[in-house]
Amino acid sequence: MTVDPGVPLPLGQGEQSDAWSIERSRDEPEQFAALFDRHADSVHRYAARRLGPEAAEDLMADTFTTAFKERHRYDLARADARPWLFGIATNLIGRHRRAEARRFKALARVPEPVPHEEPVADRAVARVGAERMRGELAAALARLPARHRDVVLLVAWADLGYEEVAHALGVPVGTVRSRLHRARRTLREALGGSDPTAFQEVHAHERAR
Repeated sequence: MTVDPGVPLPLGQGEQSDAWSIERSRDEPEQFAALFDRHADSVHRYAARRLGPEAAEDLMADTFTTAFKERHRYDLARADARPWLFGIATNLIGRHRRAEARRFKALARVPEPVPHEEPVADRAVARVGAERMRGELAAALARLPARHRDVVLLVAWADLGYEEVAHALGVPVGTVRSRLHRARRTLREALGGSDPTAFQEVHAHERAR
């Protein structure tokens, strides 16, 4: 399926879809800037949470550089490019697994959020009121297998549904469910039965229907 350049796919009032912008960018490269304007901030936040603010700027730039180079391969049937972009970002993060694990281990030793840095469990803590879990959660994330950590953080921090995570990682939806189940079980065990990602898992399930 392709999108006729003359027929826009609206995201909202007066706004074109990502697929429309990507297709136009194949002949008019400057149109790709619309994707950056829409999604750069969220990709940067995701990268900062996983690798820290110092690495986030370069990783965000590399994500959009890679996306631009691969725009001719994008499936135009997918109006929303977020899963594609977060998949690229996650693949790039995969080159820094040791740095990410070191970051989580360091955060586990810090009792309070580091100034000017997004806390590792900020959204979860805000929902369950469990500041004491910040260090424990960081340590548990560090111990997760990389493929499980990717899934749980794409759900919790990129706010993707199951099918979107499957698309981002290039795996079946069933694999996403299995990895998320195992990751959440590990987190519950590490946190004494609490699961600060549960609200996101429910949200992802609702979006996957």
